[in-house]
Amino acid sequence: MTNAEKALQLHEEWNGKFETTPKMKIQTREDLALAYTPGVAEPCKVIAKDKEAAYKYTIKSNTIAVVSDGSAVLGLGNIGAHAAMPVMEGKAVLFKEFGNVNAVPICLDTQDTEEIIKTVVNIAPAFGGINLEDISAPRCFEIETRLKELLDIPVFHDDQHGTAIVVLAGIINGLKVTGKTKEDCQVVVNGAGSAGVAITKLLLTYGFKHVTMCDKSGILSKASEGLNWMQQSMMEVTNLENKTGSLADALRGADIFVGVSAPNIVTADMVKTMNKDAIIFAMANPVPEIMPDVAKAAGAKVVGTGRSDFPNQVNNVIAFPGIFKGALEGRARQITEDMKLAAALAIANLVPDDEVSDVNILPEAFDPRVADVVSKAVIDHIEK
Repeated sequence: MTNAEKALQLHEEWNGKFETTPKMKIQTREDLALAYTPGVAEPCKVIAKDKEAAYKYTIKSNTIAVVSDGSAVLGLGNIGAHAAMPVMEGKAVLFKEFGNVNAVPICLDTQDTEEIIKTVVNIAPAFGGINLEDISAPRCFEIETRLKELLDIPVFHDDQHGTAIVVLAGIINGLKVTGKTKEDCQVVVNGAGSAGVAITKLLLTYGFKHVTMCDKSGILSKASEGLNWMQQSMMEVTNLENKTGSLADALRGADIFVGVSAPNIVTADMVKTMNKDAIIFAMANPVPEIMPDVAKAAGAKVVGTGRSDFPNQVNNVIAFPGIFKGALEGRARQITEDMKLAAALAIANLVPDDEVSDVNILPEAFDPRVADVVSKAVIDHIEK
């Protein structure tokens, strides 16, 4: 039986990856009277006077919504709300297993930006946070920005920021291996969608000075045609030399490549034109932009992918459970840039300096310390 066949069989057996389990037993009339009517009226009356009391008397304190419209699901593309459900169920399970955060998958049968925003605002009273998932760019940028303005609970688009946090953590340790500095590195980010934009923003926030973005048309610049509004704004802070050309041109003399794009688009010859001891994060899944052995043979010093069968897996699961765990416990109203930077540094520091190597730049997803360390970093940087 192949993995695909086994996965399909198990999903049929599970008939959904989780179930609702009550915290109390209702076995007597008194149990019923306390958990439901008439006893339930008492917390309702308290919350009616002060909605903050919902954090004390309901699941709001440790429950988030995982919201998707099914428009950009994993490597499957725009498959719609119904087909997105297995992924959102899986994400909810990861939140619980890795961060002890309750999560409810909500797949919306609309891809209209205004409808999505309105719907999320209307369901927000039940939740302590909103995790946006698998929503296509550039709509995802507007949806997240507007929801952050409208809601008083944290809103986080994991495809953007979870990816960016883990990438930055890996690069921080990659620099320790190569001895290079963030100020001097030439960085190429290939893929100008949600993840590529967020990675670029966080690298700039951390202090990288020279970042060039590329997409399937090559190097992006102010003169590039067909840029969406977010990509246009990124041209104000990237490719400051106004370079043009192909991805191969961009990689010539580069120190770091970050790929969130397509399989097999980076060749050994392209890596050979990069600076000595290059760092390559080839994160297209399941086939990366370049295979690690090929990149290493061509001169790359540190190579990471999104896969678990190679060293240096760049896996969002080491970020998002702890991010929300900390945001919920600290009652954060938003997840800020300072929190993201703190989370990236906390993840990087989980690998002791004397253990950092070209094949060990990130903690394992199953490292039991990760969620608590990330959570503490977030709590320590909540704006009071």
